Amino acid sequence: MSAASPRPSPAFSPMRVYALVTRYMYLLRSSWPRLVELVYWPTVQMVTWGFLQLHVGQSANPLVFGAGAFIGAMLLWDVLFRSQLGFSMSFLEEMWARNMGNLLMSPLRPGEFLLALVVMSLVRLFVGLVPVTVLAMAFFGFNVYALGLGLAFFFTNLVLTGWAVGIVVSGVILRNGMGAEGLAWTVMFLMLPLGCVYYPVSVLPGWLQTIAWMLPPTYVFEGLRALVIDNVLRTDLMLQAFAINLGLLAASTAAFLWLVQEARKAGSLLQQGE
Repeated sequence: MSAASPRPSPAFSPMRVYALVTRYMYLLRSSWPRLVELVYWPTVQMVTWGFLQLHVGQSANPLVFGAGAFIGAMLLWDVLFRSQLGFSMSFLEEMWARNMGNLLMSPLRPGEFLLALVVMSLVRLFVGLVPVTVLAMAFFGFNVYALGLGLAFFFTNLVLTGWAVGIVVSGVILRNGMGAEGLAWTVMFLMLPLGCVYYPVSVLPGWLQTIAWMLPPTYVFEGLRALVIDNVLRTDLMLQAFAINLGLLAASTAAFLWLVQEARKAGSLLQQGE
C-alpha cells in the first residue's frame, strides 16, 4: 500500500497570515523598548516643529506659513516614514532571527508574507501616531482629525507609498543580505526634499519640479497646504497620487517577487549575514 500523498496547501490561507501577525504582535508586546521607540520619534518631531511654528507665527505673517501647516506636514511626513519603517522592521525581525529561509521554504506564499507585513505596518503606525496627535491638540491646539475627508485621502496615499518603498527595500535586503539593512532607515528621506513636505513645489528649480511631480507625496503635501491655508480640498491631486501609487505598488510587488527568486537562485536565503 503506497503512502498517501500530502494534501496540497490552499492557494491563499488567511490563517497563515493570522499566524504571522500573531507572531509579530507577541514580539511587539514582549519588548517595551520597541513600544517606546514607536512613540518617541514622532513625539520629538511634533514638539520640535510645533514650537518652531509658534515662533514663526509670532514673528512673521501667518498667511505665509498657514495655521497648522508645519505640524500637519510633520504628522503626515511621519505617516509616510513610519508606514515604510513599520513594514521594513517586521521584515528585519525575520532577518535578524535568521528565520527567512524557514518561512520561504514553508507553505507560506510571498503574497501572504507581504500582507502580514502590511498589517503590522498599520499596527505600528497607529501605536506611534495616535498618542502624538493627542499631544498636538493638547500643546498646540492643532487637531489633525479636523481635516476630515482630506485626512483620509492624505493617509491612504502616504501609506500606499510607504508600503511600495518598504516592499522594494525588503526585496533588496533579502537578495543582498544585511549589508543593505541601512536602506530601511535612509531611503525614505530621499523623499523629504523632493516631496516638498515643508514648502511648495514652486520653490524647486524647474527641472526638479518635474521629478517632484512623479512622487505621490508631493501631491499630498500640496493638497495639505491647499486645505489648511486656502480651505480647498484638491481631490484632483489626491486622485493623481492614488493612480501613481497603484503603479508603484504593482511595480514594487513584481520587483519583490523577482528578488525572492534571485535570492533562491543565489542561495542568499540561507546566508543572511553581511
